[in-house]
Amino acid sequence: MSKMRVIKVEKVVVNIGVGDAGDRLQKAKQVMKMLTNNEPVETISKTTNKDLGIRKMMPIGCKTTLRGKGATEFIKKAFWVNQNRIQAYSFDPEGNFSFGIRDYTDFEGMRYDPDIGIFGIDVCVTLARPGKRVAKRTTRSAKIPQSHRITKDEGMNFVKNFFKVEVI
Repeated sequence: MSKMRVIKVEKVVVNIGVGDAGDRLQKAKQVMKMLTNNEPVETISKTTNKDLGIRKMMPIGCKTTLRGKGATEFIKKAFWVNQNRIQAYSFDPEGNFSFGIRDYTDFEGMRYDPDIGIFGIDVCVTLARPGKRVAKRTTRSAKIPQSHRITKDEGMNFVKNFFKVEVI
């Protein structure tokens, strides 16, 4: 296999949606810091929703992006929490996948703290092949050819082989 065909984890975005600003958001940031050892960034609402009490530009959650070795280690821990399983519908047509974890205390070494409460976590993983920068660069950017893009089946096979995970 050519080294240009090798699939790798480009990034992992870990997200906690709280729905409101204040003390609960600060606790979510604390949980995120404990899980990823990265400083989280607040996510801001784009629209106003009076039914939910959300105003435009109001902080409603936090997220952090992991890359490199830290990203693959976090994915392995997250798959362990989900009994090394992932649903087939979690994959998009480009081979990327997302899944959720209901409670952060399911991670190894985490204990329930009544002051913090319970938070669910969303994990979004982006896969890439070498050469993806061609589409992102500012000078002479170009489209990635269809033959070089990752398909859903290739993404599933990568997860099965690299992380030893069962795709259901």
